[in-house]
Amino acid sequence: MTTNPFDADRPPEQPRNGRRRRGGRRRRDESLMVPEAEFQSYYGHRVVKPAPWEADIAAYLFLGGLAAGSGLIAAGGAAAGYPALRRLGRFASVGAAALGGAALARDLGRPSRALNMMRTVKLTSPMSVGSWILTAFGGFSGLALATELGKSLPRQDSIVAKALRVADPPATIGSALFSAPLAAYTAVLLADTATPTWHESYRELPFVFVSSANAAASGLALLAAPSAQNGPARKLAAVSAAVEVLAFEKMQHTMGETLTEPLHEGRAGALIKASKILTIGGAVGAALFGRNRAAAAASGLALMAGSVCTRFGVFEAGIESAKDPRYTVEPQKERLERRRAAGITDDSITTSR
Repeated sequence: MTTNPFDADRPPEQPRNGRRRRGGRRRRDESLMVPEAEFQSYYGHRVVKPAPWEADIAAYLFLGGLAAGSGLIAAGGAAAGYPALRRLGRFASVGAAALGGAALARDLGRPSRALNMMRTVKLTSPMSVGSWILTAFGGFSGLALATELGKSLPRQDSIVAKALRVADPPATIGSALFSAPLAAYTAVLLADTATPTWHESYRELPFVFVSSANAAASGLALLAAPSAQNGPARKLAAVSAAVEVLAFEKMQHTMGETLTEPLHEGRAGALIKASKILTIGGAVGAALFGRNRAAAAASGLALMAGSVCTRFGVFEAGIESAKDPRYTVEPQKERLERRRAAGITDDSITTSR
């Protein structure tokens, strides 16, 4: 058998060109032969194609959250005995859900495409699951609104009025149960894409979106409900603002320095900065001066504007991160280096499987 003269001084236990293959053969570590890559796209093309979504989807993210939070506000008003808060939440949940659905249908191009999503149930598709969540929430919220309108019927002893009174508690509970899933699924929808900034925010973004939704609904209640009945909205605004800010900070720490850059630069950075100021300012104003009608209205406007900036800021940051290949390549290299530092190789991954 012919021997390689270059192996004469090589220790027997040292691999010749890299890691060991299955069956005892050696495998070359090709990463040692690849030069450091510059952050350029392949033949002038981007690594990841930006999502083909327009501002209609960003509006849908906000309106869906507002509808979800308003459903929770309506349930809280019904439980606490605040009729104005209950009534406002029911009208707002149905109105925001309808406007959000219209924005989604407009982005799809034809309303029939939105209806086509209802033909199947695919649990692995956030869009499919979200469509059914929106449908269920809309059904319960619409029924709750019908029971609200039924309270003004001239004959409360009629069959219709009695049926609506019976349907009131289940409709209220149903809309409240689907509020959190409706607010969270849009975050899952974004994180399920290959867009770098969205994809790596999958852990905390649902908490950010749910809190932002509740803050927006609280802001609407502070703006439109009487100050004597806005107590639950003021409390929800304070809790939601605190959770949103903390979750957003945690999200940035988890994502790493590279992928958080789009959240701090350009139009997205300006929106995120404005969101933080408006959300904190609105929550503080509601907690300290919420019993004053003018102060409550100003705080409510700030909370709603902060929620708009959060959704549009995250949306813009994701689109920008897909345009620059550096946000795809550099995190991959960082993950590869961490795996090598931990002693994780392709062979060990294959063996563990």
